[in-house]
Amino acid sequence: MSETENIFDRLKANEQIPMDDPDYGEIRDAVEEVMELNLKLNNAKSLAEARKYLSEIIGTPVDETTTVFTPFYTNVGKHITLGKNVFINHACSFLDLGGIEIEDNVMIGPRVNISSENHPTEIGKRNTMVPLKVTIKKGAWLGANVTVLPGVTIGENSVVAAGALVNKNVEPNTVVAGVPAKKVKEL
Repeated sequence: MSETENIFDRLKANEQIPMDDPDYGEIRDAVEEVMELNLKLNNAKSLAEARKYLSEIIGTPVDETTTVFTPFYTNVGKHITLGKNVFINHACSFLDLGGIEIEDNVMIGPRVNISSENHPTEIGKRNTMVPLKVTIKKGAWLGANVTVLPGVTIGENSVVAAGALVNKNVEPNTVVAGVPAKKVKEL
């Protein structure tokens, strides 16, 4: 690690970080800060107000063409990037320490979970954060109750059917379904 990199830069670089790392407390501090903003977001009285609080959470303005229905949950937020004309339905949860990039014209159904974070299965190393960026390419549609796991790219214009568990990249212009998600159709 270089002396100029903080723990969030290290996570974005996909560095595996054990929970006993001396800088790990910075993650907990960031989570506590976002918990307060999440309360404000989830009590917003308008879509514009929700966008305002989401902008504070991710640290960059959310385009006015993007809609987020509450409730919405994230642990840190600063590693989420949102394109234009994105629609995020109710009760979505984004764990973003490894990075979540959502491009333009993406639709995300209710209760979608996107995680860019994992832990090793090896017993002695489970307390290690394994960050891997998730990318949702432009024009993709994630149906209700979809779960997207770390390191996955959802291809341009693809559709992920409701209830799917996506643990591998999805090709552009395809429909995937199931647990785990498999290609069922080309568009």
